[in-house]
Amino acid sequence: MPKAYWVSIYKKINDEAKVAAYAKLAGPALTGAGGKFLARGMPAQIYEQGIQQRTVLLEFESVEAAKAAHDSPAYAEALRALGDGCDREIRIIEAVE
Repeated sequence: MPKAYWVSIYKKINDEAKVAAYAKLAGPALTGAGGKFLARGMPAQIYEQGIQQRTVLLEFESVEAAKAAHDSPAYAEALRALGDGCDREIRIIEAVE
């Protein structure tokens, strides 16, 4: 089964305190569900129509594991803390074997 990658792209931060509260809960929730943070922060370089936005990349053992992490009670608690603190998108993609 191929690994999966979770990509979060923060389009707009509305409330830094809410994002910080989310991060405090989300990190342990995602690593506890088997996620491994590979990168997070602002892009070192952008090309073409790229936008300078905070990006987070996690690795999971499978798409199912990434989805289970997202749907877990621990991550739901993190999402409640985040509320309207940011506008972002999350993508889960399967690795190429």
